[in-house]
Amino acid sequence: MIDVLVIGGGVAGLVAARECAQVGLAVTIIEATDAVGGPVAGHVLDGLSLDSGAESFAVRGGTVAAFVEDLGLTDQIVAPNVAGAWLHLPALDSGSPSRAGAKKIAAGTAPQRPSADASVSVPLPKAGVLGIPGSPLADDVRRVIGWKGALRAYADRLMPVLTIGREHSLGDLVKKRMGRLVLDRLVEPVASGVYTTSAVDLEIDVVAPGLNRALTTAGSLSGAVSALRSGAPAGSNVGGLLGGMASLPAAIVTALERHNVSILTGTTAENVARSGTDDAPTWSVTVTRPADAAPADPADLIDSTDPADVGTTTQTMTARYVIIATQGAQALRLVNPLGAQFDALAELDWPAPTAVTLTSLVLDAPALDAHPRGTGVLVSIDAPDVTAKALTHVTAKWAWVAAAAGPGRHVVRLSYGRAGHPNPTDDLSDVELHALALHDAATLLGVPLPASSVRAFARTEWRDALSPATLGAPERAQLVREAVAATPALEITGAWLAGTGLASVIPHALEAGDRIRHAALGLTITAPDR
Repeated sequence: MIDVLVIGGGVAGLVAARECAQVGLAVTIIEATDAVGGPVAGHVLDGLSLDSGAESFAVRGGTVAAFVEDLGLTDQIVAPNVAGAWLHLPALDSGSPSRAGAKKIAAGTAPQRPSADASVSVPLPKAGVLGIPGSPLADDVRRVIGWKGALRAYADRLMPVLTIGREHSLGDLVKKRMGRLVLDRLVEPVASGVYTTSAVDLEIDVVAPGLNRALTTAGSLSGAVSALRSGAPAGSNVGGLLGGMASLPAAIVTALERHNVSILTGTTAENVARSGTDDAPTWSVTVTRPADAAPADPADLIDSTDPADVGTTTQTMTARYVIIATQGAQALRLVNPLGAQFDALAELDWPAPTAVTLTSLVLDAPALDAHPRGTGVLVSIDAPDVTAKALTHVTAKWAWVAAAAGPGRHVVRLSYGRAGHPNPTDDLSDVELHALALHDAATLLGVPLPASSVRAFARTEWRDALSPATLGAPERAQLVREAVAATPALEITGAWLAGTGLASVIPHALEAGDRIRHAALGLTITAPDR
């Protein structure tokens, strides 16, 4: 029997597994896909090692840096270019034209570059939080929202704070305090780019911790933003790893190998069941695996059968403790049959999963050596000429990528898919998406990019993620924690509970692993005295 079975081999599962294995517990990880790491992944394009998922981590709290140091990767931490991103928006006087169809662009029947008055690209104002300006009358703010919008935003400083306490919807708060132009042209592009979700649906306490308290103290939203920024440490608020963020799960796997942790990829947990007593529980986890996969340790199995689905085999693995570190929908499905404490979870108002498509282009484009749009571009949903929601100019953002690429060779990455909207790439072939991505990149970067400039193209799909930042997220997470606390020998971790980004995921996973290892060591120590 395994001491700890971890279901899910993303960063959360790997971190929790390491926490348990370090004290001598026998740990097995099962992962449904063919590789661990989840959305912290990489690929090689045109000889360049690049991120195909998460590209950075928030430095707040120092948790990620401490974990990275423990893995011996401190000398690989790098900071991005501080030039900042740009915004791509409809022209202020152009109204909100309907979005050009992605199929039309992909088929080559739309021009590669828009007319001059269709849209505008401007630097994202610097003195803000999630696009909310701390100085509404600043030149870089007025450039985005005009004098009318700036004066409306400044009125926030003259309005009383009518409600003392917590606000919930970030978008509703911004619109009420600063007006529609600030919401649509500053905050929404940032919210969508960072969280793939409308600002109206974002929970303030999750995406901007401390903003509610600062609002009450400062008496205005712009004053609260200024207070938060003045209290933040100087320098970049994100970091990356030399060689790409995929170095992180690779280093964790190396550490796990030293502790003889078994990692079974291509292995899907179908259901979990618990037997025994609270003091001595036993978990049975039914899994499906490829029929030709290397067998699991026979000591971990209680039976094995061949299902009707040719090419797979069903096995039942047993363990003393289980950590579920899958995406939210899978985790909820697994725990739903475990008891009445989990019944209510399925009835909660969970956000619909969002599908995101990432496209990466390696380009011969010397015109991009000047970094014409900073480190990337965030796109308004109303922009009439672009389908992507964001573009990262990777070689402008990360010096190590630029050095590896050399002069004139550039990497750009575009993302598609917003919460509450169909993913515009779902019906596109790779050839069509390639054409669309090149059109969008040329439009957002403001330079011609002919088809002959493309050296490499890749498409990466990230599906079925539940946003941890939507309205009601803290309350939902608390109910999950209470249900788990009432189920001995079980932990659940992952971004859907912890929050967006490694700065949230890693400490949450460490705590889950720590609780399991303490429970396991407690049982081991006290068992002889029973």
